Amino acid sequence: MSELWKKIERYASTQAKQAAIVGLDKTYSWLELYKLTIDVAQQLHRESSKTIAFYADNSPAWVIVDLACQMADVTLLPLPTFFSDQQLKHAINQAGASGILHPYGDRLSTLFSLNDEHSITYSPLDLILHTIEQPLVLLPKATAKITFTSGSTGQPKGVCLSNDQQLQVAQSLLSATELIAPTHLSILPFSTLLENIGGIYAPLLSGGTIIALPASSLGFNGSNGFELSDLLATITKYQPNSMILLPELLMALVAATGKGWLPPSTLKFIAVGGSKVSPNLLEQAHGLGLPVYEGYGLSECGSVVSVNSPSNMELGTIGKVIPHVNVTIQQGEIVVAGNTFLGYINEPESWYKEEVFTGDLGYFDDKNYLHIDGRKKNLLISSFGRNINPEWIESELLSSGLLQQSVVFGDAKPYCVALVYPRNTNTKDALIQLWIDTVNRQLPSYAQIKQWTKLTEAMSFSNGLLTSNGRPVRDKIIHHYARPLEQLYAEDF
Repeated sequence: MSELWKKIERYASTQAKQAAIVGLDKTYSWLELYKLTIDVAQQLHRESSKTIAFYADNSPAWVIVDLACQMADVTLLPLPTFFSDQQLKHAINQAGASGILHPYGDRLSTLFSLNDEHSITYSPLDLILHTIEQPLVLLPKATAKITFTSGSTGQPKGVCLSNDQQLQVAQSLLSATELIAPTHLSILPFSTLLENIGGIYAPLLSGGTIIALPASSLGFNGSNGFELSDLLATITKYQPNSMILLPELLMALVAATGKGWLPPSTLKFIAVGGSKVSPNLLEQAHGLGLPVYEGYGLSECGSVVSVNSPSNMELGTIGKVIPHVNVTIQQGEIVVAGNTFLGYINEPESWYKEEVFTGDLGYFDDKNYLHIDGRKKNLLISSFGRNINPEWIESELLSSGLLQQSVVFGDAKPYCVALVYPRNTNTKDALIQLWIDTVNRQLPSYAQIKQWTKLTEAMSFSNGLLTSNGRPVRDKIIHHYARPLEQLYAEDF
């Protein structure tokens, strides 16, 4: 019996009627969570599926299925709803899933031509489990969850994690945030490992409450875009203690607060990560009363490696290393030991490694805060021999909120250039130039943006130019915008 289930069992007795999970239409008490999880686990056990692919929006049902899989000793493959059809097929095939659990009549029903003759309905959760025939794959022992990396190059890999590894991260996060029984509003999809661990396991371990709402209640309306007013209304309504954001959402919250939106006084901890955050943006957030704390991690380390906290806070850093891991810097690269992943699917040579070479450049300062300088593979070396981290410049370009996206180039070139996309498509070029001039004054001459071009459409995950957490897929961007980039350098010759 896991430590998490022991806690749930205890809370089902000591605070049986208190809210454990709040959904859009129903709230589940701790006793209801306990009983329903056992029921679903027994059904899963009877089906004998070893690996289940799970496709669903955030909801109480998502939490219950996750816990039930742990209890039934079933490996869970969470599928992001934003994955393309090709990516969904890739993940399910690579993981060797023998069952697909999903809402009835959704896109998976047609994508895989699922036959209802080989299915069982989980009526309390409005889900249906289809059994499918798949070749066996090689998984490390104790694999409880498979999460696919967002991968900036090539097909994403399936990262295998144990229950103990995930819970250890959740315990460390609880210690770092200093929150007791928090009410956590889950904004990122539960299929995102960070939200899965920080937004489900951490609150449950401490007897808190999970606010599990569908994407539409949070302002995410698929092809219709993002409605910030919906997200702000939801935050105001539910009065959470904690949230997890990507930098893009933090920029939106900062802009809204600057225009008069009042964040709830209950809000004590907003974690932000996924890509580099400008210190200027963090300063703005804190100046507006937003309790934002930057962190760092990767799937291969169970999602979190370091984080700032109320007791240990240093703007411009990615915080102090959480207790259960050890970080060293080897030839400028961040290397993590302790609680590393089990390995990749079908790659026995990757299994049970004691160290993870992150590919990120970084260092410790004299106060033992960890700093990140960007991806090792993204390092630009100008034709004058200067080393330049593009993420550093990009984070500064994005810090005011004028620009929604920026990608910097300059490898083997005499100067840096940028592709930019403004938050407001009506933004005049003169205003963009004024902002770039302002940023350039804060940068050394070799890192300044000498030329730039405004994109006519945003880069996205769906068009293959961004990873699922918003990082640029640089090789594809270079190929896609080869002509405009060539022109930026041709203009000076």
